[in-house]
Amino acid sequence: MNPIVQAVTRRIRERSAATREAYLARVEKAINRPRGSDRMGCANVAHAFAALPGDDKLRIVADRAPHIGIVTAYNDMLSAHQPYEGFPAIIRDEAHRQGATAQVAGGVPAMCDGVTQGLPGMEMSLFSRDTIAMGTAVALTHDVFDAALLLGICDKIVPGLLIGALHFGHLPCVFVPAGPMSSGLSNNEKSKVREQFAQGLVGRDKLLEAESAAYHGPGTCTFYGTANSNQMLLEAMGLHVPGAAFIHPHDDMRQMLTREAVRTVLGIAKNKRFTPIGRMVDERVIVNAMVALLATGGSTNHLIHWVAVARSAGILIDWTDFSELSHVTPLLSRVYPNGGADVNQFQDAGGPGFVIRELLAAGVMHGDVTAVAAEGIAAYGRLPRREGDQLRWADAPAQSGDAAVVRTAADPFSPSGGLKLLTGNLGRSVIKVSAVPADRHVVEAPAIVFDTQEALLAAFKAGELERDFIAVVRFQGPRSNGMPELHKLTPPLAVLQGRGFRVALVTDGRMSGASGKVPAAIHVSPEVLAGGPLGKVRTGDLIRLDAVAGTLDARVDAAEWAARAAVELGESQIDINGHGLGRELFGGMRRNVRSAEEGAITWL
Repeated sequence: MNPIVQAVTRRIRERSAATREAYLARVEKAINRPRGSDRMGCANVAHAFAALPGDDKLRIVADRAPHIGIVTAYNDMLSAHQPYEGFPAIIRDEAHRQGATAQVAGGVPAMCDGVTQGLPGMEMSLFSRDTIAMGTAVALTHDVFDAALLLGICDKIVPGLLIGALHFGHLPCVFVPAGPMSSGLSNNEKSKVREQFAQGLVGRDKLLEAESAAYHGPGTCTFYGTANSNQMLLEAMGLHVPGAAFIHPHDDMRQMLTREAVRTVLGIAKNKRFTPIGRMVDERVIVNAMVALLATGGSTNHLIHWVAVARSAGILIDWTDFSELSHVTPLLSRVYPNGGADVNQFQDAGGPGFVIRELLAAGVMHGDVTAVAAEGIAAYGRLPRREGDQLRWADAPAQSGDAAVVRTAADPFSPSGGLKLLTGNLGRSVIKVSAVPADRHVVEAPAIVFDTQEALLAAFKAGELERDFIAVVRFQGPRSNGMPELHKLTPPLAVLQGRGFRVALVTDGRMSGASGKVPAAIHVSPEVLAGGPLGKVRTGDLIRLDAVAGTLDARVDAAEWAARAAVELGESQIDINGHGLGRELFGGMRRNVRSAEEGAITWL
């Protein structure tokens, strides 16, 4: 094992000793109870199974057969989740074949960030994660299940399902993906049209044509954003059937993998290898997820989400842990926005199996961890294949199928990972450097301060930004307005960068996992509404963003900086942030939420 990975893992273990011990004690207490249908009152049991066929009732109560709870994030608003409509029937059928039963325990909400991007609904997106976690708890708290299958893919849905599942750490759990959509208009071509539209070079008709050619059918969006990063991390944590992440919804192997998920979770529940999710997800598994994120240049959103995921298992991590792991994690893939390929090309070049095999061999992932696959995490360095009506797994190829997309650990795109921590007098923030041109890793320019993303867009359209500058977009943190993604700012900033101006973004908000080539110091903590120093910045202040040195500073005289008062959010904007399209219902979350570095958790 790499000594830095060992040291970070040991530090996390020591830091988390008390919270992890308390968590595991609760898990063990729940494990040692009688089965649900045995310990519950007769009326409770009757209600739980009233709608099931008679044979299923007999299996559960008399035969004491394993009973699987399905938590589904199905809706057909999300292209990625539309295929889930038919999954419960497949799962029930396979459970019956294995002498078990399955029941949809509940559904959870699932927002499409692509629909709400730049709109008021995006201000509920981050908080939907904890809402999904609570929905998962509502489903599983029926408490009659011996195991759980979790159906979800997209941005907040997988973290929410995982947080919820870890609060039921006594259950064996397997995540069931549905796969990406087929490749359409390339992500690079789509982005070019967006930039042309931002400049007024093409009209809305051409933009809609391009967007519809890129997002055109069932399955996950094909860029390597938060949704597909979720799938990579679940593979690295050993919570999928090995290699299940990026098989298309329409591929015959997809149903075979879903049936294998049923057999897998039953295998854990029924035999002596019983390992519930709470025992399985320890500090080594969390580190494996962090390393996989860094090695693939994954979404910055996971520097928030996986802090919350880890906390759900009693494990405490922070951005310093990510930063130190990034220094020793090789960058092994380039998928848009970190390169030109999409996730289908990534899968064809070797996909998660190739990357995980390389990371294990390089000693930057822990190989001695438990996974839902009986063979352990090594099984995730193999690729599924169909042989007749059977699934088989073969070793990932020794060499990449496309060295422009995936590389070995001996010949990485970069010796270090794609994410960096920035610190300085503006606070702590993170930057995704894997997609930023090397000559833009350091930007020093005057600040232009905006309190909303709409103000920046208006300034761009008015031609007021034709110069070097760093956009400081503040009051975008979780307490201010739910920490929306500011992906709508990418096209205008990319246009200005393309014109030769040195531009960057500094914000206490988030960017989409699809954001890339413009340097962006995001998640600045503390946020302005919590007294963060970003509130002291004035238009014209010289700002230095240095991703090489890992610093973010306002170059203002120290005495003047100390004497400055932070601005306050205006009453009219407070009213806007708190009302309309359901935002009132999330007021309690805005008041109680922790900082971005603490996972933006609302439930502590």
